[in-house]
Amino acid sequence: MGGRVTAVSRSATHTFGKACHPVIRLLAGLGVEGDAHLGVTVKHRSRVAQDPAQPNLRQVHLIHAELHDELRAAGFSVAAGELGENVTTRGIDLLGLPAGALLRLGEEAVVEVTGLRNPCRQIDMFQPGLLKQVVGCGEDGGLIRKAGVMGVVVTGGEVRPGDAIEVELPPSPHRPLDRV
Repeated sequence: MGGRVTAVSRSATHTFGKACHPVIRLLAGLGVEGDAHLGVTVKHRSRVAQDPAQPNLRQVHLIHAELHDELRAAGFSVAAGELGENVTTRGIDLLGLPAGALLRLGEEAVVEVTGLRNPCRQIDMFQPGLLKQVVGCGEDGGLIRKAGVMGVVVTGGEVRPGDAIEVELPPSPHRPLDRV
């Protein structure tokens, strides 16, 4: 399985969206250099309030560009980085990956997928009705989260739009992704 990076983004402050850049640098065990979520321990504000010492399983946020396409088709205007992702991908079924899958981004960087992003009501402040588009209910009544995946940086390196993405699956049995 392979795909491409279509955009890379970061924000030094806790803003909803992140500005696109020509390159980002991933730092092993920390996340995206210059991003507000950089660190060994959790940086997401609601999780810091619960336990600031818990490990940061949300160092890198990845969203598939196909979600942006789907949202545009539904009448929303969403560009790369605007949903808070650091890496926008195309050609990878991010939501179908198992926990522990490794994503090789470009020549050096490796990100281990830790789980699904759990979008909150802030997304409706960005564009009303958007939350219903990225969170739904499956036929079995279970929650479906479509707002991308989170990961931790295993190997650092620079990541740019156009970089190849290679997927390495963990040994079986595979664990399905859950929210982190």
